Amino acid sequence: MAADTPTPGQTAAADTKRGENASRLITRRHYENFTVGSLLLPRRLRQDLFNIYAFCRLADDFADEAGVAADPAMALREWESELERCATGDEVNPLFAALGDTIRRRNLSLKPFRLLLDAFHTDLTKTRYRDWTELRDYTRLSADPVGRIVLALGGFDHPDYFALSDKICTALQLANHWQDIAADWRRGRLYVPLEDLGRFGVAEEQIAQGVVNDNFRRLMAFEVDRTRRLFREGSSLIGKLSGLWRFQVALYWHGGMAALERVEAADGDIFGKSLKLKQLTKLRIAFKALKDYLY
Repeated sequence: MAADTPTPGQTAAADTKRGENASRLITRRHYENFTVGSLLLPRRLRQDLFNIYAFCRLADDFADEAGVAADPAMALREWESELERCATGDEVNPLFAALGDTIRRRNLSLKPFRLLLDAFHTDLTKTRYRDWTELRDYTRLSADPVGRIVLALGGFDHPDYFALSDKICTALQLANHWQDIAADWRRGRLYVPLEDLGRFGVAEEQIAQGVVNDNFRRLMAFEVDRTRRLFREGSSLIGKLSGLWRFQVALYWHGGMAALERVEAADGDIFGKSLKLKQLTKLRIAFKALKDYLY
């Protein structure tokens, strides 16, 4: 072998480094609160979180964003294949080289990653949810695994912690769904259970037209209230965690609650008003999370 020819180990290390750089860029571009909280964690753990987030973000984009993948189903199957290979240290693309390094060093289970990919496959074929039970079955694939991965990364691999995390993660996803009803509709999806639409007398045509009336306001108030109860049921997880992980999870929790407050402040008009959190609100979220961490 020529002196200037990299060894397989050097090539793998270079790929991992490139993947880590890409993961940081993807995370900072898409999720500001994630980045803010993670900056307080040790550098290696922070990078592990970036690697995990990039995996989730890009796979979600295959299912959600037109043009990201010519064949989303095939792209997700390739993602599954890369996931299985990266866990054993086989040759993979740089993003998975970085993720595989995290999985092996932290001894993470592949099960929650596989469940997330199942959820993204579901998004390609399922566009309506009959009732709360059916929607909750979906969030067990699409939301809960994220919290379980983060807890395992922090060394909090315990069923009682997972149960509380599941409530917070499902609530976080629901809060996003209520904010994004119009955007999801444009993608051909509706996450508000059909049973709830019927209960409050809201037709899909009304959502298509962006009409907000008293029926729709009552529907949104019902969904926000149910979501807030989930946040509160899972809130005791924060006090059970130690170190900066308490701050990290508190940041997610307060951010989700603030998102619900934005929906309420819009009086159900999620079509005509921006629900993006203002900078001052983000500072307040960080301050509340810091109080939870300190006290």
